[in-house]
Amino acid sequence: MSGPVKIVAVLTARAGREAAVRALLDSMLAPSRAEAGNLRYDLWQDQADPARFILDELYVDDAAIAAHRASPHFQAYLAQIGALAERSAFVLDAVAIA
Repeated sequence: MSGPVKIVAVLTARAGREAAVRALLDSMLAPSRAEAGNLRYDLWQDQADPARFILDELYVDDAAIAAHRASPHFQAYLAQIGALAERSAFVLDAVAIA
């Protein structure tokens, strides 16, 4: 069994699509937080660039991430986000956490 896994996703809304990106990300909060293996699912917005959003996610293990990615709400998000924003996601293993 793996340990906790963090995902940091950086999403930059395409011109004029900021509100649509925010609405889509808002729709992910409650169902993602309710997943059994989710420990944290937070949405941040860059003070210097309001078109840039950061998702800070923490899961108990890789299986929880797989379950998240298979969920209907993630699949709906995935089908829409490419048209709305540039997206980079980083999957991180714990090295030294407190």
